[in-house]
Amino acid sequence: MSAAPSPHPPDRRSFFKHAAALVVGALATVVPTLAGLLTLFDPLRRKAGSAAFIQVAALTSVPEDGTPRRFAVVADRADAWNKFPQVPIGAVYLRRIGRLVQALSVTCPHAGCPVAYAAGADTFLCPCHDSRFRLDGTLADPKSPSARAMDALEVELRNETEIWVKYQNFEAGKAKKIPLA
Repeated sequence: MSAAPSPHPPDRRSFFKHAAALVVGALATVVPTLAGLLTLFDPLRRKAGSAAFIQVAALTSVPEDGTPRRFAVVADRADAWNKFPQVPIGAVYLRRIGRLVQALSVTCPHAGCPVAYAAGADTFLCPCHDSRFRLDGTLADPKSPSARAMDALEVELRNETEIWVKYQNFEAGKAKKIPLA
């Protein structure tokens, strides 16, 4: 038995057509796949934003007598793929003693509930578990369920009239003040 000869040997033109089709097909598959993977994993490549100073109020809007006043913290926000300009991201109590301004987070360090200012008692009160805080944010009751004082935030006075606060949230329920990422 003899081997049957092939009908005709492959020619060079056919080889180049097949090779070019293979390259074009690979590019047509790889390029969109890489673009999709880069888009999908883009949030993982970004660095988490650290807390930044945000302008909260004018100095004249905070009472000079030390009475705390609540202010919304408004800033640009971004999630994995979207940007949201000027949305409320939290709130702070500002208290002024002369030219010194103190900022306290309105979030209770015990369980994360919003703390209210009780003007008649000159204290802050968390309605969720009855944690009480003095005007400076320290615990008013040693039996308080909160493990720590209200979270004080850094304050800068800019242009002698603008109050800027380094706004950030902290882990609730911990005795130590641990910033959230």
